[in-house]
Amino acid sequence: MAPTPRTLAPRIDRIRPPELLDGDADALEPHDSHDAERFAGIDLTARDLQGATFSECAFLDVSAHEADLRTASFLDTTIERLNAPILSAARSRFRDVSLDSSRIGSAEFYDASWQSVHISNCKLGFVNLRGAHLQDVQFTDCTIDELDLGGAKANRVSFAGTRVGTIDLTRAELRNVDLRTVDLRRIVGLPGLKGATLTPDQVAELASLFADQLGITVED
Repeated sequence: MAPTPRTLAPRIDRIRPPELLDGDADALEPHDSHDAERFAGIDLTARDLQGATFSECAFLDVSAHEADLRTASFLDTTIERLNAPILSAARSRFRDVSLDSSRIGSAEFYDASWQSVHISNCKLGFVNLRGAHLQDVQFTDCTIDELDLGGAKANRVSFAGTRVGTIDLTRAELRNVDLRTVDLRRIVGLPGLKGATLTPDQVAELASLFADQLGITVED
């Protein structure tokens, strides 16, 4: 009998930034490119940064309410203590990125591409990753009110010590998505769970939800 395949963990590359120069936040423009710059204590409220590229940069203590980051790229970049009640980053690209100790209310990341991304110690409200491609993504010690993965393709994604209020998996394509340490409250799109890993206790706790969505009547 062939052994049962084990769930593969995310492969998160360590970010090793070079020596950074202080960047000028006032000079940030759409579609510009910035390399090896540090942006600390800046306010990007309502700024248009569509299509901008940040490579080997660091962001620290940033306000970005209603910032427009659509199609922007963040590569080998660290982001710490970001505050954004509303964030627009549809079709953005994150590769080798860490996001730590941040608060985001409503985040539009639909059709985004995330590769080797670590999100830790963050409080997130509504996270829209509908249609996104996620490869090697790890959530650690986060709180997420609503996570929309509808139509997303995800491989090697894990949630350690993370609470998710509602997760929408409608038409999602999952592989090696580890939900064993997630405090799950509600799942939308149960067929999209295919490819995810749950514990026996989680399956038992979700039995009534499975029965309801599959139209099964449970009686003594």
